[in-house]
Amino acid sequence: MDRQLRKKVSLKKVDHFFALGFGSGLIPAMPGTFGSLAAIPLLLLLSFVSTEWYLLVTLIACIAGVRFCGKTSDALGLHDHGAIVWDEIAGMLVTMLFVPLVWQNVLIGFILFRFFDILKPWPISALDRRVHGGTGIMLDDIVAGLIACGLIHIGFQLELPLLVNGL
Repeated sequence: MDRQLRKKVSLKKVDHFFALGFGSGLIPAMPGTFGSLAAIPLLLLLSFVSTEWYLLVTLIACIAGVRFCGKTSDALGLHDHGAIVWDEIAGMLVTMLFVPLVWQNVLIGFILFRFFDILKPWPISALDRRVHGGTGIMLDDIVAGLIACGLIHIGFQLELPLLVNGL
């Protein structure tokens, strides 16, 4: 972690710990990608719970993320600093809504989510520009996750061979 960042945030603070993706956002290169990867152990844990619990955890991650990301952004003095990656974790959870959590689907979900998160096509780009604070940090990734999730479900309907719909 660079010296300036170290002075402003601490993994000992709950908001910072989560906003920085358990520390994954502090990786100097591609923090968003590493933040998205940090969601995979959580997805593996959630593969053992009911759909209702998955939805509850995802909802909590999205709502709490507004606080985590907003507080950490304020501490850094910069909107959506690259080290803030809780939005990527929540975005991955949204991407995998109602999707069987097998490696093939997680890989495709990861690729689709990163594609939309990085390129930010409309309406993601509009949200990214117009909504600020913790809500703005979270919202564009939630929408990227919804679009990625929708495409996965369209893939199920088209019976694309790369996707595993059920076990």
